[in-house]
Amino acid sequence: MRRVFIVGAGQMGSGIAQVAAQAGREVTVRDVEQAFLDRGRKTIETSLARLVKRGSVTQEEADAALSRVRFSLDLEPARDADLCIEAIIERYEEKSALWRDIAAIAPEGAILASNTSSLPITRLATNVSHPERFVGMHFMNPVPVMQLVEVITGLATAEATTAAVEAEAAAYGKTTVRAKDFPGFVSNRVLMPLINEAVFTLYEGVASAEDIDTVMKLGMNHPMGPLQLADFIGLDTCLYILEVLHEGFGDPKYRPCPLLRQYVQAGYYGRKSGRGFYTY
Repeated sequence: MRRVFIVGAGQMGSGIAQVAAQAGREVTVRDVEQAFLDRGRKTIETSLARLVKRGSVTQEEADAALSRVRFSLDLEPARDADLCIEAIIERYEEKSALWRDIAAIAPEGAILASNTSSLPITRLATNVSHPERFVGMHFMNPVPVMQLVEVITGLATAEATTAAVEAEAAAYGKTTVRAKDFPGFVSNRVLMPLINEAVFTLYEGVASAEDIDTVMKLGMNHPMGPLQLADFIGLDTCLYILEVLHEGFGDPKYRPCPLLRQYVQAGYYGRKSGRGFYTY
């Protein structure tokens, strides 16, 4: 794959663009506002500068990677893409509308990959004309640092498509795991109940947020406590994923904690809003 088209210049999209460009791909990042594109470019520049300072890459390598990333306000560059990756808000309606638009102009042989963290790949694939070329390619955040990519196969996903995105992820220096198309896949099916239970523990007054996180860090050797991690992910995102799990399985064990719902209603989304379980 030589040309990669990424929709979404946020934290995930810009991170995917960076690792693809470092692997020698010609990358185009698309978003709906110039301000979002400018912020995405700044994110990539800052991340590459950090790698140079650490000695992980040379300044020349960083400059070369950045030169391979272009930014666009429309979908036209998808016409020449070998791989299209969607990394927008975790809402089915928005993703579906976007995929219908991409499928209308992308080459017939292009692979179509969603970075969704919880939505059904099989259902998303109904919006494209070649569902056998549609796959889940779930990167972990922050993309340049985290090694894992979860590859999710829908009912119609061809083995050749799965193998191709596994090879592409490997070219980015990532390790892949395959997951079948069930709500939350592996990562969030395991992670979100843990976060939700930590929120219930806070909600019921068992311990403070700091103490809950300390137990998990020092007692369970987690690098980050679940409430701090929830703030990093975004409480609105956590809530939405839990709702997908609850609806998808119909199991009350995935019921979002009322405190999590209240925080989201208050606009306490975590780090991105300046307040969540902690203040930033």
